[in-house]
Amino acid sequence: MRCVIARFPFDLTKSGVLESMKGVKPEPVTGEFVIIGRRHYPVKQVGQVITRQDRRDFSAGEVLRAMSRLGFTCRVLPEVAPARVESPLQQASAMLGTPLSV
Repeated sequence: MRCVIARFPFDLTKSGVLESMKGVKPEPVTGEFVIIGRRHYPVKQVGQVITRQDRRDFSAGEVLRAMSRLGFTCRVLPEVAPARVESPLQQASAMLGTPLSV
């Protein structure tokens, strides 16, 4: 299948992508990722391996679109909400059941 990534056309096949990613150790996933075989690869890492271009030359969306069209599963890691940090005064006020007035 013909895909355009970073303004360059590529003829990609599912077996070709599998072959290119064979032996590549996945980096830690922090956002969008592609499942290739049993491994979860960050989208930018897959794009770099299959295009042999710098990661700054293409967007994650271009690679996601191409991998989805080839039949790979693409996902986005859900963002974790930051934990609410309370001051000791707020904790004591909550324990006493009295509202904290500022």
